[in-house]
Amino acid sequence: MAVAARKGASASKGAAAKTTGRKGAAAASFTRDEDLLAYREMLLIRRFEEKAGQMYGMGLIGGFCHLYIGQEAVVVGMQMATKDGDQVITGYRDHGHMLACGMDSKGVMAELTGRRGGLSRGKGGSMHMFSVEKHFYGGHGIVGAQVSLGTGLAFANHYRGNDNVSLTYFGDGAANQGQVYESFNMAELWKLPVIYIIENNRYAMGTAVSRASAQTDFSKRGVSFNIPGEQVDGMDVRAVKAAGERAIAWCRSGKGPYILEMQTYRYRGHSMSDPAKYRSKDEVQKMREERDPIEQVRRRLVEEWKVGDDELKAIDAKVREIVNGAAEFATNDPEPDPSELWTDILR
Repeated sequence: MAVAARKGASASKGAAAKTTGRKGAAAASFTRDEDLLAYREMLLIRRFEEKAGQMYGMGLIGGFCHLYIGQEAVVVGMQMATKDGDQVITGYRDHGHMLACGMDSKGVMAELTGRRGGLSRGKGGSMHMFSVEKHFYGGHGIVGAQVSLGTGLAFANHYRGNDNVSLTYFGDGAANQGQVYESFNMAELWKLPVIYIIENNRYAMGTAVSRASAQTDFSKRGVSFNIPGEQVDGMDVRAVKAAGERAIAWCRSGKGPYILEMQTYRYRGHSMSDPAKYRSKDEVQKMREERDPIEQVRRRLVEEWKVGDDELKAIDAKVREIVNGAAEFATNDPEPDPSELWTDILR
């Protein structure tokens, strides 16, 4: 069901205009199949994260667990704009990115529960999963650490002379880290093919953007480095895909890095241990009712494409089957053998 398995090289459109703070650009026009694909992929992430939250509450998942509920349109829209070979790297709110890249849901869930069949063999947990096969380079627990690593991926592409692009995700909180701006500087100097995707969910770890950032228009964060950027409606998968296509075309043409500020919203707390008392329940409910990324697509499917309830129910049933199967596997799979303590160690 992964986006990675079905996407086309739709990013071959004309290069983006070099504008900073661009906002309100036209969303991509989706076909019926594209809307159905986006709906399936976002619904898979939503149901997977809901199940992970349940399993965390049952004590089956330990440590930290950061859910992606509400932000699904960002990674799904971006993956719809990429081609095979483009890389993804992100922070610790990473389960949605893994699923969108095509990583096995059983392997992701088993890693959350610390089991042998996990994608890091049960040793990494929620924040440390990788798949070279799917071009996913983590999940990183240190705030902002992935930005310099994502820039390194772009340098490798530049050095090798291929046309792959590094999609480097980080949040509004991480956007204030110093290593981010060192990466910006190097990326522009060397014209590296990297898209810095700032997932602005408004609250970082629990502090509103307006209280933590002197410049709250994150698309302008690259101005002093001559890096173009634009603000994107991160709750609309079509707007995300269109912006992704513009940014990817810019990078593939050798013009250097690009910044996309995805204006999105997380419904849950920063992590499972966060009660999110810094915002009102009414605010969250209003966003769910008026801007939910999945419901926007569902309405289009019903109203524009005349998709019937039976087909939508079948999609939901299939997604739930996949997620329930992943949960069953992750609950019953054996724990890693103690000998795994000595593997994957650089000596």
